[in-house]
Amino acid sequence: MNKLLLLHGAAGSSTQLEPLAKMLENKFQIYLMNFLGHGGKEIPDEKFSIRLFAEDIRYFVEKNKLEGIDIYGYSMGGYAALYAAFHYPGLVNRMFTTATKFDWNENSALKESAMLNPESIEEKVPAFAKKLMQRHTPRDWKKILMKTAEMMIELGKNPELSFEDISKIENEILLSVGDRDSMVSIGETIDVYRKMKNGSLLILPQTPHPIEKISANRLAFEIENFFLD
Repeated sequence: MNKLLLLHGAAGSSTQLEPLAKMLENKFQIYLMNFLGHGGKEIPDEKFSIRLFAEDIRYFVEKNKLEGIDIYGYSMGGYAALYAAFHYPGLVNRMFTTATKFDWNENSALKESAMLNPESIEEKVPAFAKKLMQRHTPRDWKKILMKTAEMMIELGKNPELSFEDISKIENEILLSVGDRDSMVSIGETIDVYRKMKNGSLLILPQTPHPIEKISANRLAFEIENFFLD
């Protein structure tokens, strides 16, 4: 049975991928992990970065003797997986990403980081604030958001994975993006796809950015089609 690691996005946790994992468990040996500072894991003193989260992937894979495992990465999880594939050749095999942002610049970073203001979230969308608190308990969800915002601003100044880096990745990769994603454009996804050695592209219809609003049934179907073909 194929082994598949599912990776969550920024300020997220593995619990968000449990519905998808359940749909896939009869076809794959599923693995879930939380990045440092997420899902209740200890928040490091070190700044959040894609390098840090890629090292998380490497540690998890090596600890569990899963070298060459396939990966599905949502949003930041996909970015970290690609970083790991570039910097640690042979660590992972095929990759499938959804809603992964590649076009980081100062303007886009400021726009996205502004949406992670804890006080604003607490005031305007208290239900979401409660969800974040539950997702990361016993850790401080506000600190997690602030560190994530800082990471985005830094990515805007110094993207950790360049288009040139991506063009050198040998792995087979499927990039997917929703046609209604307000954070990740179809254009930037196509630009990256065209630079890949072994890339393919999937546009998901009627699909916005949040993982909870992406059809798990559709994702499960596409994951099976890609990894089991």
